[in-house]
Amino acid sequence: MSNKIVPLISSGISGPLGLLHLPRLWQKGLLGAVGSLADGYSDIGPGYDHMVLDAIGVDPEKAKAFIRATKPTYVAFEAWIRAYPGVKLDKATIFASNAGVAGYIHTPDVRKAVLAAVGLEDDGSVNPGAVDLNNLDDWQDFHRSVAS
Repeated sequence: MSNKIVPLISSGISGPLGLLHLPRLWQKGLLGAVGSLADGYSDIGPGYDHMVLDAIGVDPEKAKAFIRATKPTYVAFEAWIRAYPGVKLDKATIFASNAGVAGYIHTPDVRKAVLAAVGLEDDGSVNPGAVDLNNLDDWQDFHRSVAS
């Protein structure tokens, strides 16, 4: 069993701000800050992390630096986001960001690789959304980390 932690907060979860993926971004950032993020995961890297922060006008490197320096609770992280100069948290921006997260579809190659890794057929029966495929991938990594 590893002392590295697989992040299990789904990108499909939001906190009080209503932004999908933000709690996962915080969890990965915090795990990275303390050296406990499982191998293969990035703490505030390209993908959903940058997509969400870019949508609301927050510099990903500044968010990463804040988390590393202060190791905030989730509520404190959201407070920092709210106070970020020029942040866009209006309903339309949050809706558009959430639609981007929820509607993102992995490439066929990524979908096939994830499904093969978890032992499922790529027969169209699994929701093709990236959030659901990422959940399957995380759960497989989590199982491997505790059962191997």
